[in-house]
Amino acid sequence: MDEDPTINVALVIERTGAEGPGERFALWVQGCPMRCKGCCNPEMLPFVERDRQRASALAERAIAQQQHGVEGVSLLGGEPFAHADGLSVFAERVRVAGLSVMIYTGYTLEALRERRDPAVDALLAATDLLVDGQYVREQHSTARRWIGSDNQRMHFLTGRYHQDDPRFYESNTVEFRMKNGQITINGWPVHGARTRLSTRGEK
Repeated sequence: MDEDPTINVALVIERTGAEGPGERFALWVQGCPMRCKGCCNPEMLPFVERDRQRASALAERAIAQQQHGVEGVSLLGGEPFAHADGLSVFAERVRVAGLSVMIYTGYTLEALRERRDPAVDALLAATDLLVDGQYVREQHSTARRWIGSDNQRMHFLTGRYHQDDPRFYESNTVEFRMKNGQITINGWPVHGARTRLSTRGEK
């Protein structure tokens, strides 16, 4: 097994307040085997080469953001557990440095555990908060923050976060950034919800 595997990266935002509790380092991977109707990132579904980066280098980038108030990383996609070899190494390294790990997956927790895949098991072991289940457009959620549809569940796998944390029930936010003349939008836009606009420069 490669001790420093590569990860097929679709997007990195080094500091965001829209992808989980607190300020977070968000990493989107390229490639997902599911085809949920209404997916918010359809361009990240195909398994095509985007930007291969070493897990260790990405971990160092995330760890460096602690000095700017980042409390954890969020892994999105694409489907993170389709990239478990690289992400498990990344997640283990940032956890050792004190960052929390939150993952959004279309698989259920039960299905992931049933796979008996060492890389998947390692990634789960390095996860503090898991949001599981495919997005169902007809069940679009507005009651919980950072949840796409009502069928999805939050699993608090360690004591780092708790379901009674009021941050999980605030309004969703969306962020806009401009870099090299291109606008990047991330977050969870909901009709009628208050949004927060971000004008931070990205490097």
